[in-house]
Amino acid sequence: MTELICITCPKGCHLSVDEKNDYAVTGNSCPRGVEYGKSELLHPVRVVTSTVRIQGAVIPRLPVKTDKPLPKEKIFDCMELINGITAVSPVYVGQILAANILGTDVNIVAAKTL
Repeated sequence: MTELICITCPKGCHLSVDEKNDYAVTGNSCPRGVEYGKSELLHPVRVVTSTVRIQGAVIPRLPVKTDKPLPKEKIFDCMELINGITAVSPVYVGQILAANILGTDVNIVAAKTL
């Protein structure tokens, strides 16, 4: 049995996931807790947030994020890729700075207009 705190909403339900019983989830207040509990044990994913260098802007760093959750095991590779990006102003919120990273369907996008 694995204990988790659900992060899909502000309630923070305390979930119990029974790996021996087809990943049965208890302790959830809504169906999203069941989905979160199973996926967190079977295939955990995260949205990655960071900053990249930017030229020609009033500040030296541009906040960026992945536009979809990325498999947890690819986070360090994603950060290596992000560290190599230098954006050139003007950049707009949602603008794709790196597409289809690491063979996934995930993009690195700007999180601020500069």
